[in-house]
Formats: sequence, structure tokens, C-alpha cells
Amino acid sequence: QVQLVESGGGLVQPGGSLRLSCSASRNIVDSYVVGWYRQAPGKQRELVAHILSGDTTNYKESVKGRFTISKDNAKNTVYLQMNNLKPEDTAVYYCHILGIPWGQGTQVTVSS
Repeated sequence: QVQLVESGGGLVQPGGSLRLSCSASRNIVDSYVVGWYRQAPGKQRELVAHILSGDTTNYKESVKGRFTISKDNAKNTVYLQMNNLKPEDTAVYYCHILGIPWGQGTQVTVSS
């Protein structure tokens, strides 16, 4: 079964940057829609960005201009570059492909 493993989270000050990685155990990221989601404490999981098989991207309005989703098909990896981070970006971040079990996620904490 295909697995997705997220990494790259951490503690960062407001205005800082992080790059999250989502590694797939098989070569599938070029064939499916891959989304980055996040879930803050007490809130529902929400879609942050997704990338289609043709590299078309879409973003949640509040992250446009700050976050960039991209992928490296040769490495079976999808990235989320996050710049100018804000405290409200604090959440557990997950990548997801429809039909594949959710991973453990990676914690992002934005705090001074």
C-alpha cells in the first residue's frame, strides 16, 4: 500500500519560512492530485494547496503569495514552501492523495 510521509515542520518565528516535504513510497505524485492540508487545535482539517498532475496549482486564499506547492517526480516528493509565516498558520500539516490513508503529519508552530 502506498504511504505518504510528511516532514520539515518545526518552530519558527513570525515572518519565518519552512519547507515541508511529502514523500510517497511509490511513483505516483505525477499521476494524482496531491493536496496539503492542515488542522489547528479545535478546528477542522482544511485544504491549504493542491497540485494537479499537469502542475496546475491552487491555494487557500489566506496563503496565496506566501505558500508555494511544487513537486519532484523523480523523487516522488511534493513540497510546500511556506514564507512569511503567521501565528495563524500553526497547525499539523498533512499531505494527501484521495484513496491513500492519511499520514502522521508534521507540526508547524509559528510563535515568538
